[in-house]
Amino acid sequence: MFITRKHLPRRTFLKATGATLALPLLEAMVPASTALAQTSARPPQRFMGIFFPHGMSPGYWVPPGGAGILGGLPPILEPLADVRSHTVVLSGLWSKSAEPPEGTTGSDHWVAAAFLTAIKPKKTAGSDASVGSPTIDQVIAREIGQDTLLPSLQLAVEDPGSSSSNCGEGYSCAYTNSISWPAPTTPLPMEINPQVVFERLFGSGATPEQREERMRQSRSILDSLTDELARVRSRVGPADRSTLDQYTSEVREIERRIELAAQASTTAPESGAPPGVPDSYDEHMKLQLDLTALAFQADVTRVATLLGARDLTAKSYPESGADGGFHGLSHHAESPRVILEFSKINRYHVSMLGYFAEKLRATPEGDGTLLDHSLTLYGSNMGNSNQHQHFDVPHVLVGGAGGQLRGGRHLAYETRTVTSGNLLLRVMDLYGIHRDVQGDSTGRLEEL
Repeated sequence: MFITRKHLPRRTFLKATGATLALPLLEAMVPASTALAQTSARPPQRFMGIFFPHGMSPGYWVPPGGAGILGGLPPILEPLADVRSHTVVLSGLWSKSAEPPEGTTGSDHWVAAAFLTAIKPKKTAGSDASVGSPTIDQVIAREIGQDTLLPSLQLAVEDPGSSSSNCGEGYSCAYTNSISWPAPTTPLPMEINPQVVFERLFGSGATPEQREERMRQSRSILDSLTDELARVRSRVGPADRSTLDQYTSEVREIERRIELAAQASTTAPESGAPPGVPDSYDEHMKLQLDLTALAFQADVTRVATLLGARDLTAKSYPESGADGGFHGLSHHAESPRVILEFSKINRYHVSMLGYFAEKLRATPEGDGTLLDHSLTLYGSNMGNSNQHQHFDVPHVLVGGAGGQLRGGRHLAYETRTVTSGNLLLRVMDLYGIHRDVQGDSTGRLEEL
């Protein structure tokens, strides 16, 4: 345990064999008679990028009434109603980077990586795959994530399989398996196993044998930190003790859910990897989002990405009420009935964004909440997926970005005039990273 001053340092870690627990922001971490903004304990900004392929059902996601105040929400975006004041919907954006290179066809199923670059990936099925530049999450991580335990966190909810073989049409699987690249030729693996993520956040130094024994005995990672937690509690006030109780209860609850998922899973874990991948997409997705929120709260990381589905996935979502699989329904043949079914899947996916935003909003931090001090970029690379169109592509921003983003708005752009690169350029501005160009950008979205 590292406590070196009369008040607690912002970066206080409790340590025991096989466990490291970073503490959330406490009042005791703010020196007396000092404004929070003038201390090292001031809340940092966070960034989250969430990608889903196949766009959204036409007619079901663009807010009514045109640009301006975000009043009534369309069916797909209704799950964001409670965080409307922190939400900016962008319609009309053009994902040129997802279109096939001129003179070629068939590339748009393999360009998830273009979501955070706005650059067409190099057409290759070999090991020379390149996305042209680091993705903006990694650029942001270099700016704000170097002082954290994990500079960034990459998550997914579908097994990516091989990241080097040819996925078809002459494109490497690397382009669809990862949306996070620290260098143009280096994809980061997206972790699908919540148990692995949990151990990365809190199990520093634990051996596989220690993890297995802890799970076998159904012990919490917190059990080895009982004395350290008691010592901290004795030094802080009632409000901080309440924050610690909420935080440690959340850690224990996530451990319990991971254990239940491991017991119920019908998928054999990879050799040497801990179990913990839920069979239920709903529980899997929520665990990944809960772990991200917890990592943000403890300042273990400030940057995360989540690949919500892989391109060409046939996955169905019982909780959505839709009759059919994701990719199949995306080719709706302009049938009103099928478009409606597809919209149910889109709405369900957006409900996961709403779940995450609500989690952040419910977590106080300093003079606001985690939602106030974060920004989530949620988007796709298609407009009308039935026609493989890459204009009128849905993007949503949720969060306060440290007071820089005014929510409750719909920003509408004329079709094929404003590229997604313009959005990425402006998002980086919010993190103090000012560039002239990002991918296919022609300027920046000053409206943000």
